[in-house]
Amino acid sequence: MNIVYNFSAGPAMIPKDVLYKAKKELQNWKQLGSSIMEISHRSEEFIQVALEAEQDLRDLLKIPDSFKVLFCQGGARGQFSAVPMNLLNNSKTADYINSGYWSNCAFIEAKKYCIPQSIFIRKTHNKRESLLSMNQWNINKNSAYIHYCPNETIDGLSIYEEPNFENKIIIGDFSSFILSRPINIENYDLIYAGAQKNIGPAGITIIIIREKLIRNPSKISPSILDYQKISEHNSMFNTPPTFSWYLSGLVFKWLKKQGGLKKIEKLNQKKSDLLYKKIDDSDFYINEINVKNRSKMNVVFHLIEPKLNQIFLKKASELGLNYLKGHSIVGGMRASIYNAMPLEGVQSLIKFMSYFENRYG
Repeated sequence: MNIVYNFSAGPAMIPKDVLYKAKKELQNWKQLGSSIMEISHRSEEFIQVALEAEQDLRDLLKIPDSFKVLFCQGGARGQFSAVPMNLLNNSKTADYINSGYWSNCAFIEAKKYCIPQSIFIRKTHNKRESLLSMNQWNINKNSAYIHYCPNETIDGLSIYEEPNFENKIIIGDFSSFILSRPINIENYDLIYAGAQKNIGPAGITIIIIREKLIRNPSKISPSILDYQKISEHNSMFNTPPTFSWYLSGLVFKWLKKQGGLKKIEKLNQKKSDLLYKKIDDSDFYINEINVKNRSKMNVVFHLIEPKLNQIFLKKASELGLNYLKGHSIVGGMRASIYNAMPLEGVQSLIKFMSYFENRYG
């Protein structure tokens, strides 16, 4: 079989070593004669999987003991509701930084529970799109918290600054950003991330929350979104997505084996630099995002001739370069190059882009 490189934005590529290990263990995990998918989440064997996954994640992100790590369900969209229901604390407003599609979705959901302020931070100059720096955000002094999304997968926009706002609770939707580079957890109060990009398969959502923020939520909060209840039950208030949890744990071990997040950051930088250089050196491919806000996870670009889009996608797929179609909102192309995408995948894409430009340019 030809090598296939999966550029999907999510569910995304999982490291080959992880898939091989999961395949090997699938039918007879730990010599139990059963699959990990078939055993009780309350068994001694699975409890060990859960403990190791949490510790490995703590090691990778250097998570202090003052933070709880929760493994939940409902995806990031579930947290769009859970955050205001758990953290408004009688406040009537919260600040939502609007940098693109997903941050705006969180804002729309929050309107069910409070009167949020949408702070639009995108600007365009000379056809280049960028984001306002954090010191230019018009923060409401009465807001219960600040919510933002450091990486917009659809728009290909990223915020690399880390927050430093006095007396403000900082919430980050890190679904497509987590584990791609080191961060200082102490700069945040709650981080949440859907698994299906840099963690593992869809079905599990990780929450890293400052323990002192875990308290009684709004009375309308469903128990499944109640941080206090989830914490009290060690993320097992109800049956968790055990296979997703197990596979995520394997990814954490794989990341540690690669050398941790500093090594991963260097590789991600190299991959994105090569791909953006190919785009910038060409008049055939176009990216209109300011360099400082270009996503290293989701590289969006357009062909100079939109009528060539379908041909580009067809020819790419024939060579095993899959799922490069941009989101319908923005069109064009999108190459998602998360941690599991090897350098060779990006090099193969660049080689194809050169061929395609020479053939159709």
